[in-house]
Amino acid sequence: MSPADTATGTAAPATDTTGSAVSLTGDVVSAQSFSLEQLRQLPSVLAQPFDLRCFTTNRFIRPVDRYRGVLLKDLIAQAGLRCEEPGDFKRMIVIAVAHDGYAVTFSWHELFNTPIGEQALIAHECGDQPLAVEDGAPILFSGADTLPAPRHVKRLARIIVRTVQL
Repeated sequence: MSPADTATGTAAPATDTTGSAVSLTGDVVSAQSFSLEQLRQLPSVLAQPFDLRCFTTNRFIRPVDRYRGVLLKDLIAQAGLRCEEPGDFKRMIVIAVAHDGYAVTFSWHELFNTPIGEQALIAHECGDQPLAVEDGAPILFSGADTLPAPRHVKRLARIIVRTVQL
């Protein structure tokens, strides 16, 4: 992602055409890649059902049953954060990028120091049924958001950890 992309919040589409693998790269100790099947094997949490609504108009889109998935912070902790200087983690952002280039962000503080981190998950199941790529899997979902639509990311392809340089 270029600096211009970071400033505008856009990203180039991911190159993985299968949409079934999620890479975790950037300022981590060990880059990781997870297939949908590997995500299903990891410890998971359940999110509450919710109504998906448009962020700008609050228009009802559809009800969404309970997601089951892996906490985003657990995947990041597994990869390890690479901190070159004391306190680097406090300036870290996490960029989640969909297969089509849609991107959203989280701060380290949100994920590791607020209740948001307990509800930001990468879903592989909805309503007790496994999600397939055709259903949008894997799906990033932030259950603690007031309106979850802006950080509801279908076909998650990449998670990039960056340290903001001042």
